[in-house]
Amino acid sequence: MNTNDSSGERPVALASALDSRISGSFRNRFDQELFRNTGQFPIANLLLELLLEGAAIFLAPDVYTLIGATLLQAWVLTRWENTPAPRRFLGNLVGPAAYTFIEACFEGWRFFTMPNHIAYWIFAIAVGALQQARWRAGPGVAAGVLVVLENMVRAAILFAMYAIFELLSTGAQFSIAVFFTDRSHVFIALATLILGISVGLAALSEYGFLALLRETSTQLQRYSEWLLGKDLLERVIENPEVLTMVRRERAILFMDIRGFTAWSERCDPETVVQALNGYYQAAEPVVRRHDAIKLKFSADEILAVFADARQAAACALELRAFTREALAPWGLGAGIGVHSGPVVEGLLGSAGIKGYDVIGDTVNTAKRIEGAAGGGEVLVSQAMRAALDAASAFGGRRELVVKGKEAPLEVYPLL
Repeated sequence: MNTNDSSGERPVALASALDSRISGSFRNRFDQELFRNTGQFPIANLLLELLLEGAAIFLAPDVYTLIGATLLQAWVLTRWENTPAPRRFLGNLVGPAAYTFIEACFEGWRFFTMPNHIAYWIFAIAVGALQQARWRAGPGVAAGVLVVLENMVRAAILFAMYAIFELLSTGAQFSIAVFFTDRSHVFIALATLILGISVGLAALSEYGFLALLRETSTQLQRYSEWLLGKDLLERVIENPEVLTMVRRERAILFMDIRGFTAWSERCDPETVVQALNGYYQAAEPVVRRHDAIKLKFSADEILAVFADARQAAACALELRAFTREALAPWGLGAGIGVHSGPVVEGLLGSAGIKGYDVIGDTVNTAKRIEGAAGGGEVLVSQAMRAALDAASAFGGRRELVVKGKEAPLEVYPLL
């Protein structure tokens, strides 16, 4: 009967495997819902019937109907938990409604004469109403008060079922006034009340701590995505070996704004930042769409690493179109160079500072090719040209003489 995000914040849909780890898998959330909320009254009810009727209750369908209704409610509430409106009040009525419908078909009106059955509805309505009110209240003092009240109601289950046991086991006419003449009953009632308040305050502290942990985890997730990229970060969470330095075939794309240094010297820093932000915001969604393994921004330079040449070429053409529009207000253009070949990629750095990077001559060559590309031009290497299909259109062959290469590089404009 209590939401997992008990800080009062409205839950959001889980978006990834990493989000699922932070918020818990469906199975984790189902178990929490079952044992911290939905199953509490049914467990007390099963104990009551076991004490009254003995092991014979397991030969009747009542027990299995109650278990089934309980599991159904836990499943429904877990499913509804991550919707814009969790519907906690209605969800808490699923169990008693299913149990009542099935049992009433067999027992008829007699079902409604049993006080434990009526108590099931009373507690479901009370807890459901408190949870719904807490969700509507959002974080704050009101939500805290509702948490304590909810746990007091939960603790009252124990006292109520004890009173019902006394009533059903003695068969005497029940009177609240007479019941409380017994000092042991007064003790149990007060102990239950104090226990409920104590558990409620502990839960309030726990929820605040969990909310802080989740907020911190979300911040760390965001910062990690900035450094590694969302896709790579999710793969690393599933398999840390992804970060191990290893040799692979990759396509490397570099993009750089032509004349950026000279232009930035003539502009104030705010204008430069504005231009770069527009450039990055235009480029990032394009690179993400083409499933880049790594994306890195460094001043006016963009580095993107792809699994194969076709991804890199398609991304380069789309980047040219999107960044042209972003840079046009500043009278700037960007050149793009793409090369494919072997690299060593993985986690690189010292004991205290590490970063995911790609190393090798393929990277250096891609950078040299990009340096030769004019504004709005995409140049690809001979290796890239050979890897692309016949549908790709190229301009005339060029030769580049670059530092560190004995033979000229063959490059082709990608049209």
